[in-house]
Amino acid sequence: MARVGIYGATGYTGIELIKLLSRHPEVEIGFATARSTAGQRLSEVFPILSDLRLTAVEEVDPATVDLVFACLPHNTPDLIPIVQRALAAGARVVDFSDTFRISDPQVYAARRGKEHPAPELLAQAVYGLPELHRERIRQSRLVANTGCYPLTAILPLVPLVRADLLADSTVIVDSKSGVSGAGRSLSLKTHFGETHETFSAYNIGRVHRHLAEMEQETGLHIIFAPHLLPVFRGILSTIYVNLKPEVDEATLAAVYADAYAAEPFVHVLPGGRLPELRHVQHTNHVVIGYQMVEPGRAILVAVIDNLVKGAAGQAVQNMNLLLGFAETAGLMG
Repeated sequence: MARVGIYGATGYTGIELIKLLSRHPEVEIGFATARSTAGQRLSEVFPILSDLRLTAVEEVDPATVDLVFACLPHNTPDLIPIVQRALAAGARVVDFSDTFRISDPQVYAARRGKEHPAPELLAQAVYGLPELHRERIRQSRLVANTGCYPLTAILPLVPLVRADLLADSTVIVDSKSGVSGAGRSLSLKTHFGETHETFSAYNIGRVHRHLAEMEQETGLHIIFAPHLLPVFRGILSTIYVNLKPEVDEATLAAVYADAYAAEPFVHVLPGGRLPELRHVQHTNHVVIGYQMVEPGRAILVAVIDNLVKGAAGQAVQNMNLLLGFAETAGLMG
């Protein structure tokens, strides 16, 4: 059995990760950290889960595990020391934040308004999307788990880019996310009274933190419009593309089949059928649909569970590659 450690075990993604690992045939949890609940049993915080003891960050030793998951929010001050300590101890790392997703330090500085805090680690990191970077992930020690919104843009678009089907390099990605995408920390915008029976857009334009990784992985210029749905989990992205004149529905079907027919977690619907959130909630699957709306124009739709394929499930998929397990282990339920 491999041993893994979890930093930030009581956030939404941390809890989802523990649920997945608890049924994984090859893994046991060596430690799980928390801040306000350190010293308690996990079952005291979430009664249906295990009696795993929650520990303060400074009390754990990453040398006792084979791999650590950093399920910490973006810009957590102690993230870099945690990653450095884990790598120095010989553990591999799957990071849930966006700290290592942008591979070019100059792009990082331009998008974040500051230099990267550990460029030597950035140079080691691999973007954690197995469907695109499977072999690099297997050989890596630091994996930057893919962002949830980007996943729903990258996977539908990359096959079209690689097949040179797009008529221009600008596409519109219109995405809707459940409120769990904002994390478990208190925030006015995710209060029940602020989200129930309403629907809102936010961070439209070039300001959203996930935009850089979408453009990095697709090579496209993306106009991104994220929205907050009054549901707990799930992301649905609608993507508008201009195609070359000769591209028809049969061409799209062939390109997607060539790209994803062998992928265990990517499912492409026949032309004209479109996916819904309920098709993927509580699973590690992404479902893609497409429809020609007129010659030279198509609409793509992709759905995921943001807490599973968009976070914890993707992290387990990456862990399986890093530790040499079957890629689907613990994820097919």
